[in-house]
Amino acid sequence: MDRNLLGYKGIKPILAFILLLTLVQSVSIILLARWLAEVLSALFAGESLHSQYPKIMMFLGAFLTRHIINFIQQKISYAFAERTGASLRQQVMDKLFQLGPRFAKQEGTGNLVTLVLEGASKFRNYLDLIVPRMAGMSIIPWVILVYVFMQDITSGIILILTMPILIAFLILVGLAARKHTEKQLDTYRTLSNHFVDSLRGLETLKLLGQSRSHSDTIARVSDRYRSATMRTLRVAFLSSFALDFFTTLSVAVVAVGLGLRLIGGNLDLLTGLTVLILAPEYFLPVRMVGADFHATLDGKEAGAAMQLIIDEPLNQEGEESAGQDKKELNWTKDSRISLSQVGVRHQEDGPHSLREVSLDICGTGKIGIIGASGAGKSTLIDVLGGFLKPTEGHFSLDGLQMGSLATDKWRKLTTYIPQHPYVFSSTLADNIRFYVPDAEDADVERAVAAAGLSELVQNLPLGIREMIGNGGRQLSGGQEQRVALARAFLSDRPVILLDEPTAHLDIETEYELKQTMLPLFENKLVLLATHRLHWMPEMDLIIVLEHGRVAETGTHEELLARKGAYYELIRSQLEGVE
Repeated sequence: MDRNLLGYKGIKPILAFILLLTLVQSVSIILLARWLAEVLSALFAGESLHSQYPKIMMFLGAFLTRHIINFIQQKISYAFAERTGASLRQQVMDKLFQLGPRFAKQEGTGNLVTLVLEGASKFRNYLDLIVPRMAGMSIIPWVILVYVFMQDITSGIILILTMPILIAFLILVGLAARKHTEKQLDTYRTLSNHFVDSLRGLETLKLLGQSRSHSDTIARVSDRYRSATMRTLRVAFLSSFALDFFTTLSVAVVAVGLGLRLIGGNLDLLTGLTVLILAPEYFLPVRMVGADFHATLDGKEAGAAMQLIIDEPLNQEGEESAGQDKKELNWTKDSRISLSQVGVRHQEDGPHSLREVSLDICGTGKIGIIGASGAGKSTLIDVLGGFLKPTEGHFSLDGLQMGSLATDKWRKLTTYIPQHPYVFSSTLADNIRFYVPDAEDADVERAVAAAGLSELVQNLPLGIREMIGNGGRQLSGGQEQRVALARAFLSDRPVILLDEPTAHLDIETEYELKQTMLPLFENKLVLLATHRLHWMPEMDLIIVLEHGRVAETGTHEELLARKGAYYELIRSQLEGVE
């Protein structure tokens, strides 16, 4: 049984009720076996069928009671599985938003999408089956065993000796199946990540003439997944056959013993028939668990993977959370963030991505963050956006001491525009409403106009209600960035974070977007990480990073006059910024 099973909300009363129903079901199984044996024994002794009608009706009543209870258990288990699966999916989604895009990149977008969609469905199937199965295995065999011992001690000893053989075999099969299932899940994650990355980069691959050669890589990854799946199915089929074989053999041993004693006159027919009818029922719960084990193992693993994401630490300090609960965060022209000796290491013994960064960021204004590739620009944006907790140093926000900005209150003040904004498979209006789900159509249309999407909307048959993304109209890179800008215009949040927002665009498209973006920056705090230096003359402050450290800060004119790191960047890029 999954060790996390008892930790799910509402499981204990559900499990207690199903155990009670299972106990009643066990009694009904014994009664139907007893009454059926009595009818058969009486008929064998020469009594008329008419005289056995009352016992036949009692047998049918016990039979119906057993299956009605089974139906009720399935309904209860299904409702619990649906509720718990939906809750777990929501918890995973909430935690992913808290962990931020860096965690998504680390785990793989394809893996997370597959886990949230298919993994949650498989987990629901696992809960739906495992709860009644475990309840049945916990009660039914032991109730039947006690009754058999009361009827025939020899048969009871045979049953109690054969059960451990089945359980031991079930454990061995489970270990082998788990090993193959884990390998299958690993290849499935690789395939999911590879497939999503391939879809995202299809235009680039086609542009570079590598789309056909890339299909060979997809074929190799798919073939590894096929092989892993076939190995898992092979283990599942062989183990099911072996489990049925050993179960049948155990029942046969009981039947042979009963038959020999009946012939020898050491056992009456009624007791022999009762034990013979109950013997398959004694092994049935174990067989059901074994049969469903392979069908639900991937669901169990998916649930464990989702629980690991939920349990992923945010590394927020207790005093930080307590202080934030007492004070509402806001950002105005008088607000101030101070970074003191902030450092980031992605591995304990690895190099610093940021080292000893100390900055004061005040009020509104445009701040450019530049540096060579690997200088720490994206890492600093992740830290300032609350997507990454620094391993060293601390923050002060309007006098409130904080270990990081990884809080929901801070994120609600920020708009994040990455290099590749995600476009959901929905309408254009719903995509723009990302930060403000209840925005009116009129507000969306104003954001469309401000982001320069009016011409696109005019050419769409359904306007802002046109489906875009997967399954809908495909947008160019520049149009996707304008959708992200429309989100920012609509949300009107006071802090905007941009991480290389135009790095993948051609220079003409970038200059067009630049004219759209600059009005958006007015009266807000803007933090723009980029390697395109033509943005810098528009910035009120420039932060130059070198090897994770702040090399220098100042305005465009001040840094040019200083002829330091900024000046050397301009010379190396030969952009001719004056």
